[in-house]
Amino acid sequence: MLNFKTVNSLAFTLLVGLIVAYFLLGISFWWLLLLGIIWFCFTALGSGLIGWNYHIKAFNCHPTISKNHVAITFDDGPNPVFTPQVLKLLEKYQVKATFFCVGLHIETYPELLRNIINQGHTVGNHTYSHHHMFGFFNTKQVVEELELTNRLVQDKTGLQLKLYRPAFGVTNPRIKKALKKTQLQAIGWNKRSLDTTGLSKETILKRVSKNIKKGDVILLHDSSEKTLWVLEQLLLILQKQNLHAVTVDRLFNIEPYA
Repeated sequence: MLNFKTVNSLAFTLLVGLIVAYFLLGISFWWLLLLGIIWFCFTALGSGLIGWNYHIKAFNCHPTISKNHVAITFDDGPNPVFTPQVLKLLEKYQVKATFFCVGLHIETYPELLRNIINQGHTVGNHTYSHHHMFGFFNTKQVVEELELTNRLVQDKTGLQLKLYRPAFGVTNPRIKKALKKTQLQAIGWNKRSLDTTGLSKETILKRVSKNIKKGDVILLHDSSEKTLWVLEQLLLILQKQNLHAVTVDRLFNIEPYA
């Protein structure tokens, strides 16, 4: 898959060639504009689709894993209404998951964070504010958000987070620099449920369970009644297919905490 560096290098080379052709051969200016549009489209898609690994190297799935393991991940919590119910379902089916938590919610519900960890699940960084304009934050702002959330978790649990789930799945050069500074590893997904949208619970379940296989990473949110139904049906499907849900650090054999 093309990344930001290779696309920029290729675009620059083509741009130089087109400029020369424009002045020497009189080609249309529209060729330069077309190149700009193509570059912009690649960069916009690469910034919004974490599975491309366009700006950063994220762990999105593990298709070569030998064990019948998948990872279920939850974003945006902890939620006082739905996170406890998610934990009960995970305990009922004796599986583990990964919760990428928002710093603001950690501040408000620290006991929920400790419950997640005490029940054997993994916790990761999902920014402090989950601001809808997070993708436009400068590097300093991104670093501040990530470090603040890490400090909160360390204060509440004594753990130093190493895993990060990009808000909205958005990455860019500024976030890349922030991850390098904070030494956080990005975790993506290859099965996005869209459980925060208006899709029906049946459609969401179909999205995450269709062609499910070992090594998959599933994105859910512990923030709605709809997701609780999807989660239980998904766990039943995994049982039938002899697939077992584990934490992302176990799936990828990486350390979740420093």
